[in-house]
Amino acid sequence: MSEAAVHPDGHEHDHHDHEMTFVEKWIFPLDHKYIGKQYLFTGMVMALFGGFLAYAFRMQLAWPGTDIPLFGHMSPAEYNAAVTNHGTIMIFWVAMPVLIAAFGNFLIPLMVGADDMVFPRLNRLSYQVFLLSAIVIVASLFVPGGGFGGAWTAYPPLSAVAAYNLTPQGSTMWLLAVALEFIAFLIGGINFITTAMNSRAPGMTWEKVPMVVWMICIASILFMASVGPLMAGAVMLLFDQTIGTGFFDPARGGDPILWQHLFWFFGHPEVYVVLLPATGMVAEIVPTFARKKLFGYKTVLFTAIGTGVLSFFVWAHHQFIAGIDPRMANVFTITTVLISIPIAEMMFLYIATLYGGSIRFTTPMLWALGFIFAFLIGGVTGIPLGASGADIYFHDSYFVIAHFHFTFFPIAFIGTFAGLTYWYPKMFGRMMNETLGKIHFWGTMISFHCLFIPMFVLGLAGQHRRIYDFTNFPELGVPFLQDIRVFCTSALLVLLAFQFVFLYNFIVSMFRGEKASENPWNANTLEWATPSPPGHGNFKEFPNVYRGPYEYSVPDRESDFWPQHHPA
Repeated sequence: MSEAAVHPDGHEHDHHDHEMTFVEKWIFPLDHKYIGKQYLFTGMVMALFGGFLAYAFRMQLAWPGTDIPLFGHMSPAEYNAAVTNHGTIMIFWVAMPVLIAAFGNFLIPLMVGADDMVFPRLNRLSYQVFLLSAIVIVASLFVPGGGFGGAWTAYPPLSAVAAYNLTPQGSTMWLLAVALEFIAFLIGGINFITTAMNSRAPGMTWEKVPMVVWMICIASILFMASVGPLMAGAVMLLFDQTIGTGFFDPARGGDPILWQHLFWFFGHPEVYVVLLPATGMVAEIVPTFARKKLFGYKTVLFTAIGTGVLSFFVWAHHQFIAGIDPRMANVFTITTVLISIPIAEMMFLYIATLYGGSIRFTTPMLWALGFIFAFLIGGVTGIPLGASGADIYFHDSYFVIAHFHFTFFPIAFIGTFAGLTYWYPKMFGRMMNETLGKIHFWGTMISFHCLFIPMFVLGLAGQHRRIYDFTNFPELGVPFLQDIRVFCTSALLVLLAFQFVFLYNFIVSMFRGEKASENPWNANTLEWATPSPPGHGNFKEFPNVYRGPYEYSVPDRESDFWPQHHPA
């Protein structure tokens, strides 16, 4: 081990020359970069699992009653379990671990000029708990009775009362897995916030912190502030399932609507918990490839904070048909419309950054632009759902599914692909293939829109979600609507096929890709001042920060970028 370096926090830290063993890297790592990669690889495996479940139930919708390749015949209970666990896995075991935990772990110490997280052992524990939760949720599908099929929102009485809950073992394991996952992210969030607050390089004042660091920290705060009521509700639901209490059983004096309040008080801030890191990645990519300063840095930051605050006042728009007082529904209609304003403002600030820029259409930039385009469609289609009168018709229809996926797919996948293709050289020391990257981009974007835009038509036609076989409903089984279902499933098959292009590019580039320089994109933030990939300890010499992260195309400078750590 080499000499210890003195970090600006006043403590000595082992320098990066230490050669770690395989066990130190991948089994019991303390280095934030390897913990981030563990989250990334686990999230990718879970994405394959969640994608397979989507394939299975979409095949049932398109060709009901036929044997599904790689799956076989799908029963109604298996259909419900597939739909439920697809949503659960994609939200809690793909979007959250990749966008927050993987990128947060890898980027925050590098971007603030630290050698590691403040609490490295706590960081390792967070992943270990998360991995246990992933094992439990997958195992829940194979217990007697099958996996939980009461939808990812787990509404009682389907999830609580013995007369309705047909998969008691599966639902209890599902609930346990979610609780473990939340514990993991509470532990991880503490680390992110503390590291960003206390380990910044000298000179990195709050207005010089890269936007993605701000966004991950704000998301962690939102998660901590919102998850408590749901954890309490989860304990009550677990007691209802296992020891016979009646918190949510109306026959025993309980109230199933109480669960909806507890769930959505967390569930709607959760949307912004995963949205903000994705928008932070776009805020890093757009200035880099437009060669322009981020337009309205402070405005973007304050809109993110305002969005986080407003997200706690919109939850009941999910309950407009659950017996809510119409006067209260009017209040939540107003707050729902209001929360669209800061997010729209943020998207338009990114568009303003593009204006007049010298734009380079690299693969990361294409994904960032695709994120803005697709997410704006999601935002616009959410407005009628936020109006209590219109939602009476749209509620639980395929219009909601289309809107939700135009909101969540850009967050969980388009944003992730933007971040992965941008920071891949820093993570693995090699460049991804640009040609394959662009093939993956166009194939994914086109098939995604072909998959979900027709679902708006199905929703307007009155098609309800979570129906196993539409041939049992003649009014919803007309040939025109069934043709749309077949078209959507065909688009899904194309979408899934293009993800194997990405996997091939991701894996092969790790070993055969062109070796990356320290700063292949000519970016300004501190992670690009480290080797690719960074060694243990990150920095050979801890940097000082002299300017903000987005000083591109500064007049009277020969180069069009100006790294944060370069003296004037």
